[in-house]
Amino acid sequence: MNNEINTLFSLSGKTALVTGGARGLGEMMAKGLLQAGAKVYITSRKPADCDTKVKELCAYGECHGIVADVATMDGIEKLIDGFTEQESSLDILVNNSGKTWGAPLLDFPERAWDEVMAINVKSPFYIIQKLLGHLQAASSANRPAHIINIGSIAALSKDSMSAFPYGASKAALHHLTGVLAKELVSKHIHVNAIAPGSFPSKMTAGITKSDESMQSLLDTIPMGRMGEPDDIAQLLIYLCSSRYMTGHVAVLDGGATL
Repeated sequence: MNNEINTLFSLSGKTALVTGGARGLGEMMAKGLLQAGAKVYITSRKPADCDTKVKELCAYGECHGIVADVATMDGIEKLIDGFTEQESSLDILVNNSGKTWGAPLLDFPERAWDEVMAINVKSPFYIIQKLLGHLQAASSANRPAHIINIGSIAALSKDSMSAFPYGASKAALHHLTGVLAKELVSKHIHVNAIAPGSFPSKMTAGITKSDESMQSLLDTIPMGRMGEPDDIAQLLIYLCSSRYMTGHVAVLDGGATL
C-alpha cells in the first residue's frame, strides 16, 4: 500500500518553477516539490540569496535558480528567457512571489497600491501567459500540467490591518484562478490556488516579534499554532498530483477562517 501511495503522489520526472522560492512559503514549497521527486527552478531578485538557497535545496534534489524581479515586465521577460534557455516544457508553475504594504488609510501611497497589485495579480497572469506553450508541451489528459497560485486568507477576511491592497489583490488572484481554470481545462492544464493562513515568513515577522503579539495571533487560530513547512508542502504535492481538481481555492489556515 505504501508503494501505491508513493506512486500516487510522486512528482518524479516533472519540472517545477516556484517564483520567490528562496525564502518563506516559496522555500517551503520548493523543498516539498524536490522531496516528491521534481526538478525545481526557483526565482529570487537577489543573486546572493538565489545562489545560497539553491545550494541548500540541492540537498533534496535537482534545483536551479533564476535571478529575476517578477514585479516588472522586464523581470518577467528575464525569468522566461532564463527558463526557456534550459527547458522546453513545464509541468508545475507555482506563482508564489508576493508583496504587502501597510499604511494608514489617509496616508496610503499610490505607488504602494500599484506595486502590490502588480506583483500579486498582474505578474502571475503574464507569467502564465508567457509560459503557456511550455505548460501545454507537458500536459495530457492523463498527465495534466498544474498552475498553483498562492493567495491568502486575507482575501476572505475584512480585517485589512492597514494593508488595504493586499487582501484585494489576493481576492483578485483567487478569482483569476477560477477564470483561468475554465479557460485552460481543455488544454489539460489545471489551475488551483492555496490560501495560506499564518506561516513563519517575512510578511508575518512584524506581527510575531514579541511573545504578546505572537500569542495574540495564536489566539485567532483554533489549532493553536502557525503553519509549518510540511503543512503547505503536503497540500501542494496533492494539488500537483490530482487529475480531477481545477478552479479550487484550498484554504490552509489551521481553522482561522472558521
